[in-house]
Amino acid sequence: MVPSQEEPAAARGPSEAQPPGPAPPGAAPLPGPGPLDGPEAAGAEKVEVELAGPAGPAGAEPLEPPEGGWGWLVMLAAMWCNGSVFGIQNACGVLFVSMLKTFGSKDDDKMVFKTAWVSSLSMGMIFFCCPIVSVFTDVFGCRRTAVVGAAVGFVGLVSSSFVSSIEPLYLTYGIIFACGCSFAYQPSLVILGHYFKKRLGLVNGIVTAGSSIFTILLPFLLRVLTDSVGLFYTLRVLCIFMFVLFLAGFTYRPLASSAKDKDSGTKGGNRFSLFSRRKFSPPKKIFNFAIFKVTAYAVWAVGIPLALFGYFVPYVHLMKHVNERFQDEKNKEVVLMCIGVTSGVGRLLFGRIADYVPGVKKVYLQVLSFFFIGLMSMMIPLCSLFGALIAVCLIMGLFDGCFISIMAPIAFELVGAQDVSQAIGFLLGFMSIPMTVGPPIAGLLRDKLGSYDVAFYLAGIPPLIGGAVLCFIPWIHSKKQREINKTTGGEKMEKMLENQNSLLSSSSGIFKKESDSVI
Repeated sequence: MVPSQEEPAAARGPSEAQPPGPAPPGAAPLPGPGPLDGPEAAGAEKVEVELAGPAGPAGAEPLEPPEGGWGWLVMLAAMWCNGSVFGIQNACGVLFVSMLKTFGSKDDDKMVFKTAWVSSLSMGMIFFCCPIVSVFTDVFGCRRTAVVGAAVGFVGLVSSSFVSSIEPLYLTYGIIFACGCSFAYQPSLVILGHYFKKRLGLVNGIVTAGSSIFTILLPFLLRVLTDSVGLFYTLRVLCIFMFVLFLAGFTYRPLASSAKDKDSGTKGGNRFSLFSRRKFSPPKKIFNFAIFKVTAYAVWAVGIPLALFGYFVPYVHLMKHVNERFQDEKNKEVVLMCIGVTSGVGRLLFGRIADYVPGVKKVYLQVLSFFFIGLMSMMIPLCSLFGALIAVCLIMGLFDGCFISIMAPIAFELVGAQDVSQAIGFLLGFMSIPMTVGPPIAGLLRDKLGSYDVAFYLAGIPPLIGGAVLCFIPWIHSKKQREINKTTGGEKMEKMLENQNSLLSSSSGIFKKESDSVI
């Protein structure tokens, strides 16, 4: 994907988990012995994947990120976006219980299954739209995409508060609201690379911590609202979050790529204009499927979705399970709060640890995280004490943060900085399938068996299988690198021999001339 004039190539990277290190998308590869480090970098890129053409118009010099100024306001806007979008999604367990009370019927023995589709479809659509949003962001810019997305999300949430049954929520909440969130969320990560380079690690940490903060606070707020004013008015209160997100999108001011663009932009007075007269330059490559020629990335794009079939099950069904198992406990929302707290800690901690893990070996951190996520999912039904369940949720949240925080650095190592945007976009699109299907299956098991025990046991198996698949990635990547090094080494040797032969032939010609002159 090639960005338009409005989007410098140095600013791409659509992922909830941006790399904690200082390298923004489009910048030089991360330090350490990664796949594109060393003198064979050019040859490696050529063999691994066919890269897209040069970005931007000819002669346009990318502007150096200002490292602050207006960028701090952009950071706060992106933090609000991250928090409001994923805070609402992660607190869906509270809304799930309220939906069951509002629409539930004793005659319907599949109500848990039907209700689970609302939250899982919403989360799945956010990730499913990511590859499409990356194209819209490249063509129309961060500001337009984010503002329109927030407006669509607002409409979806408002319409969700006027339904009379569970089925319309599939459209209003599961599709319209989720698609709007996706279009608002991804530009909030892309725009950070416009304004920060040296401080990008710090800024990414602050922005992604927004979802953890909102995950901590929203469960309590939603419980109070649903108990006092009901589900529908709660959804209308959440519309305030989307309206603030709509206003925040206007702060994503694009930086001029040249002095000429800068002069024309400031003189035109369209600093906050949503629809300017700038002509769009569509990307030369809409979808760059060539990145799947990188075998290690292809395995990664299969292993991650495979591990996520049970990933979103606790977020949707944990509150219902707690209400059934621990009826006498107060403040049951603390389990979701624990996941949010340690998830934020895990993002900062393991993001920093990943800086010291060389190259593709960062994948082993994801293997470790999936192992503990799967194990903790299996331990949820074994907890007979509420304190034990809290401990399980704390550990699960910690390794959930680990999985999220190192996704983008691994993508950098596998495909290089130029293609990382679409690499993450495709991966998030694949992730939408298991995250959509998993919770309804768990709800169906609950309806059939009368408890969540089997559902949580089965939810722990896919992370273990996916983690086992990811173990092969470093071996595949190192094998490919040896082939590349061998190929580039052979090419260098052939070129050296050609130079020697040409030198010898020229020397022999000179010697022959001198001999003829002597004779």
